[in-house]
Amino acid sequence: MKFKDILKSPIFPLGHRWDFVKRKNQYESDVTALVRKMLENESIQADQRFAWERWRAEDRLTKRP
Repeated sequence: MKFKDILKSPIFPLGHRWDFVKRKNQYESDVTALVRKMLENESIQADQRFAWERWRAEDRLTKRP
């Protein structure tokens, strides 16, 4: 992987608060609701997709056939 391909992680202002709402009809923890709300942000979604793809690529390269 080249450094030019690495995305910059999103930076939010100090004290940024996420206004999340838990689902009403089923149990949902605060953490799950917070993550669900954070993934609505496109910059976080792109950052997490990049991290997942990088992790999958490294996992594939480290396993022996």
